[in-house]
Amino acid sequence: MVQDEDGASVPFCLRPLQEQFLQHAHGFDLLLKARQLGFTTVIQLDYLDDCLFIPNTAAGVIAHNREDAEAFFHNKIRFAYDNLPQEFRDLVPATQDSTRSMRFGNGSSIRVGTSLRSGTFQRLHISEYGKLCAKFPEKAKEVKSGALNTVHVGQKIRIESTAEGHSGHFFDLCKAAQDRQLQGESLTPLDFKFHFFPWYLDEKYQLANDVGETVEDQEHFDKLEGLGVVLTRQQRAWYVKKAEQQQDDMKREFPTTPEEAFEASIEGAYFSKQMAKARQEGRISRLPVEDRSVYTTWDLGLNDSTAITFWQDSGHERRAIDYYENNGESWGHYAGVLLQKGYSYSRHYFPHDGAQRQQGVDSVKKKWEIATEAGIAPIDILGRIPTEKHGIDESRSFFPTVWIDETRCSRLITCLDNYRKEWDDNKAVWKDRARHDEFSHGYKSFEAAAIRPTPVVSRPFKSGMRKGVV
Repeated sequence: MVQDEDGASVPFCLRPLQEQFLQHAHGFDLLLKARQLGFTTVIQLDYLDDCLFIPNTAAGVIAHNREDAEAFFHNKIRFAYDNLPQEFRDLVPATQDSTRSMRFGNGSSIRVGTSLRSGTFQRLHISEYGKLCAKFPEKAKEVKSGALNTVHVGQKIRIESTAEGHSGHFFDLCKAAQDRQLQGESLTPLDFKFHFFPWYLDEKYQLANDVGETVEDQEHFDKLEGLGVVLTRQQRAWYVKKAEQQQDDMKREFPTTPEEAFEASIEGAYFSKQMAKARQEGRISRLPVEDRSVYTTWDLGLNDSTAITFWQDSGHERRAIDYYENNGESWGHYAGVLLQKGYSYSRHYFPHDGAQRQQGVDSVKKKWEIATEAGIAPIDILGRIPTEKHGIDESRSFFPTVWIDETRCSRLITCLDNYRKEWDDNKAVWKDRARHDEFSHGYKSFEAAAIRPTPVVSRPFKSGMRKGVV
């Protein structure tokens, strides 16, 4: 028995998509999905079934927060067991029952948590792993290094989630599994199989009403038809009205294609609207490197990454034509990178900490002095921004003038997509400050361009100047 949408107790019956998944499951399976398709329920009931009928089976369920983990256990696993016929429960009794685990008389057990690092499991279910990777990166590391290593070859791991941007372990797993699928590779028992379940495969996502479509709606549906996805009038109507409600979250929560799912805005991201508009206006594309000077903006790392964004100005357009990031390298290394790029540089803009002192080979000098001696010149030091919010506001104001090369600046694009607020797990809200992580450095090099003095239009190349590369 399960609880339906109205909270009533009803016999569980496989939906078509649930049945399709079970028929095509591999063992290690990744499910990229739309919301409310019932995969969390069917996976947990399938694992409960295994525990009851296969002695000494240990199953684990991981949710991205404690509340969801306990809700899964109470509303799905425990509810289903408690509503089995008494005769069956007498045969396979629950010998231990708590708020997060059950142990049965046949030696099997099932428990829920947010990492499940310890123990050995024959069945592992990770729900909303994309959100776990995005909001709780440290917990995601524990899942990757701990929980995934508790399941041996020949057992079952099922990871299901909506998407959460072009980063994180869930994205990496899906990308690798998609690549294997597209290349027609045979899967080993340790390979994950990729499954995608879009919203339009579920018959409940339809609306009988006549609904007006905007030009953007029609362009979206035309693009889908070009990909072979032809929607009915009722499905288009549902999508239009649901998108009005969900707004920026629509493609993440109700994706039509895998690419759409991962390109959708990320929860808590500072620049989701700005990046979406840049994509819509074609300002993230392949850019030429013109015969004009280049300037760079930096984020300086001592114990972490240094990021460099390469810019050209064309009229009122600020074009990010290239990007470089590395960790733990010397000033000589970065000077070599600048030289290798082959651009003619007008200025290198360092953040305020470029004026701080750094231990050199012979003496303590300022960072910009050591950089200059290594061959990075001329350098300007930017003023310190008053607050973090000021820098973010300046960057948002700067965005409408920005064009970004989609190939050479792919890492910068990832950083701008993923620069987000820090999550408060205790209060379940986004904090009013940014999370310092692997994406911060790329953003900070972008922010430096936003706060630098208003530029003069770059001069064209003169005879004898070194030309850039395309």
